[in-house]
Amino acid sequence: MGCTLSAEERAALDRSKAIEKNLKEDGLVAAKDVKLLLLGGGESGKSTIVKQMKIIHEDGFSGDDVKQYKPVVYSNTIQSLAAILRAMDSLGIEFGDKDRKVTGPDS
Repeated sequence: MGCTLSAEERAALDRSKAIEKNLKEDGLVAAKDVKLLLLGGGESGKSTIVKQMKIIHEDGFSGDDVKQYKPVVYSNTIQSLAAILRAMDSLGIEFGDKDRKVTGPDS
């Protein structure tokens, strides 16, 4: 038995070392990744949290994202305001200014 390696064995050893190095580097990168599992019922704000994290920690929304989300934000705002106005009426909450009374078709 000799102490030298054949060319094939040397190449295999070099490949093995390169693979080990890549695995170690990938492991270090993966260790820095933070993963978060958001659980909750429908409409509980899971996607809102993700959007806020994107705004805060990334470069914000692209132009296409803004175009996509704009109608959704407007719709949610209108639906929320309508729900508040209906709740005010059913709970007997009056406007501070009487001229602001609801006059829409649902009132």
